Amino acid sequence: MVPILSLSPCPPQTSSRSALGTPGTVGTPGTAGTRSHPSESPRGLWALGKLRQGGAMVPALAPAPRVATALALGVSLATVPDHHVLPDLHVPAETGVIFVHELEREPFLEAFSGSEDDDAPVTFRAHLWGHPDLPRWLRLAQRGPSQPSFLYGCPGAPELGTHSIQVLAYNRHTFATASQRLVIAVTPAPGGEAPFQAEFLVGNRDVEELLPEAAREMFLQASAGLWERGDLHVVNVTSALDRGGRVPLPIEGRKEGVYVQVGSHSPFSPCLASAVSPQSRARCHRGQRPLASCYDTFAPHFSIRWCNLTLLQVAPSPTPPGPLWGPGVLEGGGPFEPPSEAPPRELLSPFLVTLLVPLAVAALLSLLLGHLMCCRREGVEKRDLQTSDLQLVHHSSIVGDTRELRLMAGRRDVPRDVPRPLSTLPMFNIRTGQRSDPMGSARAPLLPP
Repeated sequence: MVPILSLSPCPPQTSSRSALGTPGTVGTPGTAGTRSHPSESPRGLWALGKLRQGGAMVPALAPAPRVATALALGVSLATVPDHHVLPDLHVPAETGVIFVHELEREPFLEAFSGSEDDDAPVTFRAHLWGHPDLPRWLRLAQRGPSQPSFLYGCPGAPELGTHSIQVLAYNRHTFATASQRLVIAVTPAPGGEAPFQAEFLVGNRDVEELLPEAAREMFLQASAGLWERGDLHVVNVTSALDRGGRVPLPIEGRKEGVYVQVGSHSPFSPCLASAVSPQSRARCHRGQRPLASCYDTFAPHFSIRWCNLTLLQVAPSPTPPGPLWGPGVLEGGGPFEPPSEAPPRELLSPFLVTLLVPLAVAALLSLLLGHLMCCRREGVEKRDLQTSDLQLVHHSSIVGDTRELRLMAGRRDVPRDVPRPLSTLPMFNIRTGQRSDPMGSARAPLLPP
């Protein structure tokens, strides 16, 4: 069975992808700042750049950041040097259907002042009017300055309404810039969202190759045999790099890969159902082709990776009711009565509780700590009773010897009639064998008998 998912037919596009080559630089060397006059030639700019940088060629800054800086500072585009504004362009879009708008170079080349090169490289940038980036559902794709540029995406139900997009273009030869306001009006699809959708991974194409209308029609003709009815339409086109794919090696014939989502109101064919069956998934894990009989439907123009096929059944989302607009006049209910004044609150009790409770807790902890430190100390008598006599004798002898040494150090010249220090006396008489305590204590001697 195909799982039923209650989600939007257009997956959210959180990242903005714009293959514009190297942003912020141009191919022709120039100065490291802005141009002083649009009539200066690239050769003169190159000489000035070498003069300012000590003979090293420095690429000139692209004018697009200058235009963006001027917009951020509140400067009108009409006051930016060498900038031209094209008339507004209104284009329609429908929910649940891919929106593709090719940014044609001819109107911008005609707007560039002094541009005589019809094949001049033009780089496009786009952002939401008054915002730094595009909406989540819209993306800009341009492979290089000489390649066409496309604005594409799939609007959903939350995107109903009008979206103003500002398109900036600049000539890579003359550094002239031009802008145009693109107004996209998103309306609900007449037939509603397609409930049966299939997403194919085309491995031999880039996203720019499937955005033109001719390529999309060719893909729909190839996939027409997979549905019983012919009401197919492309829902969305996404590059495999935006889904976590790897950048291919720079080898001829290697492509990034494109996810193409196709929708229809008719159920899936048995071939598609068998391609996503558990048996086919098991074969894909073993490196084999899934069980499907429609491999040759897209050949030879499109190489489909059938193990990445995804089938979705989108449940129709209920349309939220819009706001009910009234006549704009309040109903008559008599004169306005302001609310009564609130009674004064008693704040003394909360203040006392907030102040006294922490003080009482602090005082209690201080008393407990003082009792433990002052009243619970072990006395000298208790310590002596728990200490052996031998250790006490050793300690007393060390204390006495230390005192005598300090006294001797105070008076170096000791008379001969001064008795010898107790520390030099023997502990017992060698001739008589009588024991004597140096401290005169009745306790046990230092050496046991």
